[in-house]
Amino acid sequence: MSASVLYMSMSLDGYIAGPNDEVGNPGGDEFMRLHEWYGDFSRPSGPTGELWDEWNAPGAILAGRRTVEQVDHWGGDNHGVRIFVPSHRPPGPSVANYPLVTYVTNGIESAMAQAKSAAGKRDVLMLGAYTAQRALEAGVLDELQVHQIPVLFGGGRRLFEVLPSRIELEIVRVIDTPEATHIRYRVRR
Repeated sequence: MSASVLYMSMSLDGYIAGPNDEVGNPGGDEFMRLHEWYGDFSRPSGPTGELWDEWNAPGAILAGRRTVEQVDHWGGDNHGVRIFVPSHRPPGPSVANYPLVTYVTNGIESAMAQAKSAAGKRDVLMLGAYTAQRALEAGVLDELQVHQIPVLFGGGRRLFEVLPSRIELEIVRVIDTPEATHIRYRVRR
């Protein structure tokens, strides 16, 4: 059975995007600082390479509308799998050109059920802070893979700005590299 896993690089002070995070500047100012740990977009060696393999092996993606619209839905193809976008509004016209992208307007629970069905035995890769918060609230996020970057941003967009209640996690794995500490958590239910 697949698991839903949020993958997120985050500054030590909790930011996943820098200031001025908008369509013309996805991720905000200095955003790439949070992603230097994986190098030049080719598979690194060692433990970072293992994380790279996990990142590149999802069976489906569930991503927030803001996330996908900032990057024009990755041109309709991210990892070659179906992309599900929970939203209260129908998609813009460009989505008609992207057969792998499905907007789900009847809730995060339905979006996750569809993503897990599409993923089969592989994991669902989740992206987007707001979407992660809603998935935690609905009880449909299983794990979090946080790449903790040794930098203090001091501003931008936080991963967990607003949570509905306390959520307990258990540490599943910790991989320490010179560029980041990679912590995988399981959501306790």
